[in-house]
Amino acid sequence: MRNLNQSCITLSAWRDLFRADFQSGVEQLRQHVAGLDASESVWISLISPEVLETELARIATLPVDAPLRGVPFAVKDNIDVAAWPTTAACREFTYIASADAGVIERLRAAGAIVIGKTNLDQFATGLVGTRSPWGPVANAFNPEYVSGGSSSGSAVAVAKGYVAFALGTDTAGSGRVPAGFNNLIGLKPTRGRLSTRGVVPACASLDCVSILAMTIDDATTALHTATGYDANDIWSRPTPASSAVSPQVFGIPDQSEWHGDQLQADAWQVALEKARAAGLQLVPLDFSPLYELASLLYSGPWVAERTVAVGDFIDQHPGVANPVVEGIIRGGAQFSAVDTFKAQYQRQGLLSKIAAIFAQVDALLVPTTPTFPTLAEVEADPVGKNAQLGRYTNFVNLADLCALALPAGFRADGLPFGITLIAPAFQDEALLAFARQWQDLMPWKLGISDIPAPVSESMMTATAQDVPITVAVVGAHLRGQPLNHQLLSLGATFLESTYTAANYRLFALKGSVPPKPGLMRCDQAVREAGIEVELWSLNDTGLGQFMRGIPVPLGIGTITLRDGRHVKGFICEGIAQNDAKDITHLGGWRAYLRTLPANNNEPDHG
Repeated sequence: MRNLNQSCITLSAWRDLFRADFQSGVEQLRQHVAGLDASESVWISLISPEVLETELARIATLPVDAPLRGVPFAVKDNIDVAAWPTTAACREFTYIASADAGVIERLRAAGAIVIGKTNLDQFATGLVGTRSPWGPVANAFNPEYVSGGSSSGSAVAVAKGYVAFALGTDTAGSGRVPAGFNNLIGLKPTRGRLSTRGVVPACASLDCVSILAMTIDDATTALHTATGYDANDIWSRPTPASSAVSPQVFGIPDQSEWHGDQLQADAWQVALEKARAAGLQLVPLDFSPLYELASLLYSGPWVAERTVAVGDFIDQHPGVANPVVEGIIRGGAQFSAVDTFKAQYQRQGLLSKIAAIFAQVDALLVPTTPTFPTLAEVEADPVGKNAQLGRYTNFVNLADLCALALPAGFRADGLPFGITLIAPAFQDEALLAFARQWQDLMPWKLGISDIPAPVSESMMTATAQDVPITVAVVGAHLRGQPLNHQLLSLGATFLESTYTAANYRLFALKGSVPPKPGLMRCDQAVREAGIEVELWSLNDTGLGQFMRGIPVPLGIGTITLRDGRHVKGFICEGIAQNDAKDITHLGGWRAYLRTLPANNNEPDHG
C-alpha cells in the first residue's frame, strides 16, 4: 500500500473504533491529525489542536451509537464551518463563518469532526483542480496529472486517507470528475436533497453538495445522515420515497469522442465488456439533446448566475481572481433577460426529449470523463481541456438528474478510470443499489492503497441461513429521522415507501424522546388511503438485535399493507392512546412533524 494508515481509512472503521473504545479513538485521531501537512496543496486550513480537543469533548457527550461519532471529514472551502475561514480559494474574499452550513450542522450533530477545509478551483469554477492561489492539487496517483475539480482537494484528501469522507460541491461535474481521477465514489445527490444553505454559490439554482468516499456503505451513510429538508434554504426539497431497485437497462452514448486519449477509450471498452458479461442491457442512444442542454451552462445565461454570486466582488477587486475564473464570471454580464427566457424555453424543449431518452432505459452509463489530461496540458489550454472534461457532466443538474461516479479499474498506464451512472431526480437509492452490483463486477481498492474495498454490509446480510425479513417503520426510524441510524448500523436496506390498510390509526405518543408515533389496528376502516410506512429489509440476526431496543408501549407485530401484503412492523399497545394525540387524518409521521412549531419540529428528511 502507499502511505495510508491501514487501521483507519473508512468512515466505518473510524466509527467502529470510537464505538469499541472511545479513548483509543481519541488517541488515534490526535496522532492522525498531528501527522497531516498543512502546507500540502490539498488543504487551505487545518484544525488546530485546541479546536480538536473541543470537538473531542463535544462528541464525548453524544450517544455511543451516533452514526458518525468520531469520524474525521473534510469540507470544500466554499462551504461554511462555524468559526472557520471560508475562502472559496480567493484570499481577498475570505470571511469567518458565523454558523455551520446546513449540511455541516447535520453531520456534526451525528458526531463527525471537520478536520480541514480543502482546496478548490476558485469560486468552484472549473473541472481541473488547478485554478487556485494555493496551487494546483496534483492527482493522488501521478502528480503530473490533474486531480479534477472543482472539488480537487476533497477528492485527494479522501484518496490519500487523510479523511474518511469529504464534502464537495457539484454544479457542472465538480463532485464526479475528481472521483473518477482518484479512484473514488463521487455521489451527486438529487438537487435540493442536501441543504446548500451556507455554500458560496456558483450557480445557486443548480448547485449541489456532493460526497466523496471510498466505499458504498460510507457514501450511503454520509448521504442519509446529511439528507434533510431545510426550511431556511430556498433550494431545499423534501426527499420522497423512491425505488431502491438496481437499474439493469442502461443507455450508453452511441458515439464517443476521446480527444486522442486511447487509454481512456480502451478502459471504457473493458468496463462495457464486464457489464455485458454480467447480463446488463446496454442500449446505444443519441445523446445530442443532453449535449445541447449542457452547452447552455457555459455558453448560455446560466453563466450570469456566477456573476450574481460573486460579480460584485470581482468588480470591486479587479485582478485578484484567477484570470480564467474572472473572465468566466465577467462574461455573465453580457446576457439579457431576453436571453434568459429564450434559454429557458430551449431548456424546456430539451427536457421533453431527455424524458424520452429515460423512457427507454433505467439509467445512463457513461465514462466519467473522455480524457485524463496532464497539468501541463491544462496550463497550455485551460478553457479547452476544462470543456472536454464536462462532456458527460455538464447537463446533469440542468436536467434535474442525480449521478454516481464509481471506480472502474485502471488504464494501462496505471491511472484510475471511472464510470458514472445517471438517473432521474430522487433515484439516488437505485444508483447506490447498482453500485453494490458493480463492485462485484469490478472490485476496487481503497483510494491509492492496495487494500480491497470491503463488501457492502447489505450484500452480506442475506444468506441461506439468514433470510431477509421485511419490516415496516412509521416514525423515528424513517429515513433521515433521528433513529434511522439504528437500521443502517444493522445492515438494513431500504425497499420502498407504501401505506397500511385503511384500518389503522396513528398517534403521537406523549413524552417520548425522540418523538415517536404509535400505530394501532382498528376494527373498521379509518383512513381509506392508509398510513405512510417505509419497508426495510433486515436479516434474522439484525431483527433480533433491533427488537431488543424497542421501548414500551411499542412492539413488533404483523401489519397489513394497502395492497394486501403482510409484513412485520411497529405496533403500539392500545393503552398508550389514553394520553396520545390522534394524528391519523394527517396520513403519516412526516406530515405531522410539518405541523409542529419550528423549534419543536424535526424536519422532513425524506
